[in-house]
Amino acid sequence: MSSKNLLVELFVEELPPKALKKLGEAFAAALATSLKNAGLAPATAAITAYASPRRLAAHVTDVAAVAADKPVVQKLMPVAVGLDAAGNATPALLKKLAALGADASAVAALRRENDGKADILFYDSLAKGATLADGLQKAVEAALAALPIPKVMTYQLADGWSSVNFVRPAHGLVALHGADVVPVSVLGLNSGRETHGHRFEAAVDPVVIADADSYAATLAKDGAVIASFAERRAEIARQLAAAAAKAGGKPIDDDALLDEVTALVERPNVLIGQFEPEFLAVPQECLILTMKANQKYFPLLDAAGKLTNQFLVVSNISPADASAVIGGNERVVRPRLADAKFFFDQDRKKSLESRVAGLAKVVYHNKLGTQGERVARVAAIARAIADHLGGGALSQHAEQAAVLAKADLLTDMVGEFPELQGIMGRYYAQHDGLNADVADAIEDHYKPRFAGDTLPRGLVGTVVALADKLETLVGMFGIGQIPTGDRDPFALRRHALGVIRMLAEGDLALPLAQLLQTAAAPFATVDGFKPAETALADFIYDRLAGNLREQGYTAQEVDAVVSQRPQRLGDIPKRLAAVRAFSALPEAAALAAANKRVGNILKKVENPVEANVDNALLKEAAEIALHDALVDVVPQADAAFDTGDYAESLQALAALRAPVDSFFDDVMVNAEDPALRANRLGLLAKLHAAMNKVADISKLSA
Repeated sequence: MSSKNLLVELFVEELPPKALKKLGEAFAAALATSLKNAGLAPATAAITAYASPRRLAAHVTDVAAVAADKPVVQKLMPVAVGLDAAGNATPALLKKLAALGADASAVAALRRENDGKADILFYDSLAKGATLADGLQKAVEAALAALPIPKVMTYQLADGWSSVNFVRPAHGLVALHGADVVPVSVLGLNSGRETHGHRFEAAVDPVVIADADSYAATLAKDGAVIASFAERRAEIARQLAAAAAKAGGKPIDDDALLDEVTALVERPNVLIGQFEPEFLAVPQECLILTMKANQKYFPLLDAAGKLTNQFLVVSNISPADASAVIGGNERVVRPRLADAKFFFDQDRKKSLESRVAGLAKVVYHNKLGTQGERVARVAAIARAIADHLGGGALSQHAEQAAVLAKADLLTDMVGEFPELQGIMGRYYAQHDGLNADVADAIEDHYKPRFAGDTLPRGLVGTVVALADKLETLVGMFGIGQIPTGDRDPFALRRHALGVIRMLAEGDLALPLAQLLQTAAAPFATVDGFKPAETALADFIYDRLAGNLREQGYTAQEVDAVVSQRPQRLGDIPKRLAAVRAFSALPEAAALAAANKRVGNILKKVENPVEANVDNALLKEAAEIALHDALVDVVPQADAAFDTGDYAESLQALAALRAPVDSFFDDVMVNAEDPALRANRLGLLAKLHAAMNKVADISKLSA
């Protein structure tokens, strides 16, 4: 059966730019999946997605005009029910066959097969393969239904009576199998081979597509449209780099902006604009944000990464004389920059400190009070953490930064651009003449803002960032706002990972349990707050385990270390390295299995077993040998542990393998004599404690 390539395009009004890439990929994937499921396209079919501001399209290779017939096996009923004693069909069998489109003539061909209980009648037939017209109709409908559209529009069709729902009004449908039009109807449209190109620069209108394989080339030639999202994006990136080089700078690196601009233009043309140099007195973050967010421009940076007074515009038209386009964009951006300068100048007329009182009027959470109350808690936590880390100037600066950290929320600039909170606080702190560490901490206390973000640049910033995130975690857990499933409205998972990273990467001498107690103290006067330190610790260790697995550690290695709930998170990389080194020892598997066995024995004892041994009650040679080995090995392992040499501490345990094996071979732990049994359990408890100081090595047992 011959096959041809297929092209389907839906021509619509301008699609949401931030969703276009995902819509294009989803449309092509769902269409191809439906065709493959119907047997009209092979599993190896190549799929090409197209998406421009006004179209979604997909090209699928090797699509058949008719799918192959499929064998169908239908289980009918037991032979004893379907056939009488003479072998003739019963009314029940004839009724079943009629429902399947067969008659009595099919009885002789029925297959018998025993299912282990009785002989069963089976009816084998061939189901006619779907035609492309039928299969594509279902595939297009399924693809449109599966599009990730949060909200749809309802609009009226040309007849004035009917209405349909879609993300944007649709005006054209192309469906070509090779050079042949496939009859499909959707959203009130009938398929054809005509589409439309660029609104202003298409060479012809409508654009006629001769066959499926000429789609992209025809649109480019006759319609002045680069249909492929990926190709259009690459062309914009190429033009941006060329224009930046011509201007002597480099465009800002922003993938999200590049995707959005790619979704706004069909035929990109990058132009260079500029603004008055005096605007550069405004912090560059403000200018960059207003150009990117409001105008979709690419600001130009110099070699040192500093903003210049030039920017790049991705235009959708290519006039012979671009001066009018450039001038228009320059006129548009100027008021935006002037607003930013005005906000900056006005904000600096008041100090950050003078704004702090106003936070008492800003609601933070209806159960946790105002931002002013929150700031007081963060400052208390920051002071306590800093005192633990050394006090002095650190405590003073951390407390001051914590008090001022949220003050920029009341500035005009942050009111206009919430993304600049913290950043503007640092600029205003510098203007107020505050200590550099304090100013940096005001910006950095939000860090890390996302996965892979940098950590605060100094210890003051780290202390305030820890205090801020811990206040959020402790507060939300204390009022029962715990993340469930995918829901995490207060970004508590991100805050927990931030705490983990700062403690671990900074190797801070801050035990986690003590830290959570410190953070809970300022909530003592909050009505309805119930300490949830255990649940919060579980949450943090769970985040830690997931993060370590993402870093490439095995589940066994992570479980061995994290299950011990080490208090100093900075030790964890060293513990993991020690566990990995221990796992490579020939004695590791046997010791891990023995440790698991010891743990199971101790769990079965009603009361906790003390790690105490009475030498006078050691009777068997094997238990004496194990005790002697522990007396020799434990001090070595403990000394290495105390110096932080976890690898050496674990490797010292290798000497225990032989005496442990002999103990389990030759000694009855549950002796009839209660004193003897208790002593042997105490010996095992001592062994268990020695083996699990760095990590729970039983987790390494297969």
